[in-house]
Amino acid sequence: MDISTTASQASVSAPQGASQSFGTTVRAYIALTKPRVLELLLVTTVPVMILAAGGFPDLWLVLATVIGGSLSAGSAAAFNMYLDRDIDAHMKRTVNRPLVTGEVSPRAALIFSWVLAIGSTAWLWVTTNWLAATLSAVAIFFYVVIYTMILKRRTEQNIVWGGIAGCFPVLIGWTAVTGSLAWAPFILFVVVFLWTPPHYWPLSMKYKDQYDDVHVPMLGATRSSSQVGLQVILYAWATLACSLLLIPVAGMGLVYSVSALVFGGWFIYESHRLYNRSVRGEEPKPMRVFHASISYLTLLFIAIAVDPLLPF
Repeated sequence: MDISTTASQASVSAPQGASQSFGTTVRAYIALTKPRVLELLLVTTVPVMILAAGGFPDLWLVLATVIGGSLSAGSAAAFNMYLDRDIDAHMKRTVNRPLVTGEVSPRAALIFSWVLAIGSTAWLWVTTNWLAATLSAVAIFFYVVIYTMILKRRTEQNIVWGGIAGCFPVLIGWTAVTGSLAWAPFILFVVVFLWTPPHYWPLSMKYKDQYDDVHVPMLGATRSSSQVGLQVILYAWATLACSLLLIPVAGMGLVYSVSALVFGGWFIYESHRLYNRSVRGEEPKPMRVFHASISYLTLLFIAIAVDPLLPF
């Protein structure tokens, strides 16, 4: 299969938007922003803002930061779909994306991506501060250029370094409140960095055949399930260890401390189950770890938000 075929060629037979309803068009553009990814933005940004403020920050500032961050993340996602439209057309997991179905043309998607990128940067600059806006622009650049254009199709370590783009919301949230950076958000930056591979590699195990078909070297597609399972374990342990550093650095209390240990321990347990099933030759069930990783990060950041609001 030749994946060098451009998406415009791959979708030439798909119906274009002339006859589709306004609602369908709106849903297609929303899909370009990968709304499920935006949930991670909310989960990591708002709790860090509460931690930075030592309580609940100004509601307008939170809303402005979330809007700007959502536009920024949506821009990166739309650029990603534009650049990956050739391989999306050949993967069952992605064949319903708007650029593949023809609901949005490549030109329209590219314009939309640039509008969101420029708009999000300007919005954050005006409503928060220049540092948050700059970090947002860097995040877009990292995801689009470093991950999508350079790393994704060339190395099985793509998600390790490309995943840095997903770590920026914690820095943006902190700087929106304080106007500066500190050790606490950098620790959380590393937590998300270490969490990303054991979150995504199980997903690539499930879709191994599809990644093989389009020649994208995700680790789950290039290595055996036991090798991937071992890497997932190592990164899960590193994530837990790093999360505990926040306790002395940010003066976290009982709620966060217990949550980091309990939920981190659960994440590690699921990682070990994945590895153990693989070495025994059983079906590894990688999606258990994938879903556990999402729950772990959500619960950890909820604890970050709750902890500063309590008197103990």
